[in-house]
Amino acid sequence: MRRIPINEETFLKQLELSDAAEMFWLTDTNRPYLKEWLPWLNFTKRVEDTSHFIQRTIQQHNDNQGIHYGIWHNGRLAGTLGVHNIDWINKKTAIGYWLGAQFQGKGLMTGAVAAYMDQLIFGSWGLEKVTIQAATENYRSRAIPERLGFQLEGILRRNEFLYDHFVDHAVYSMLKEEWLARRS
Repeated sequence: MRRIPINEETFLKQLELSDAAEMFWLTDTNRPYLKEWLPWLNFTKRVEDTSHFIQRTIQQHNDNQGIHYGIWHNGRLAGTLGVHNIDWINKKTAIGYWLGAQFQGKGLMTGAVAAYMDQLIFGSWGLEKVTIQAATENYRSRAIPERLGFQLEGILRRNEFLYDHFVDHAVYSMLKEEWLARRS
């Protein structure tokens, strides 16, 4: 399976069914932390639920609609990132990600998103635009596109239902030429 290095201790690896137990463990042990911002925790109650998610990401890859990677740090799964789908006609996509609480504050997600954009989004896929959405009050998630120089396009009001309430989303974007200019 293809690996994308981030640093000496960290790399991206496409999610495989053999990752399901570790991914479920990471999800389950971080459930209260993740539930604040992610709407899918009530649907991930068993390792089999995680296996089904990974099977869907493998099918997404087979359908040429993107790749979901695990973020591996010091031999442990730290989180995931991937695209929701690729709009090949308009050459754009949107990134989603999450990281276990114990892996926060190490620059892992910023490095992972940058590597994913370099290698795939603006690299082999040749897309022109990528977006990232995060709840307006999810400052850790919003910090990723802000650190990487994304532009804030606006706020989508009452955009997502999180268990018992709606949250607004900040929408950030990066264009290929902006990214390449920042990286040169």
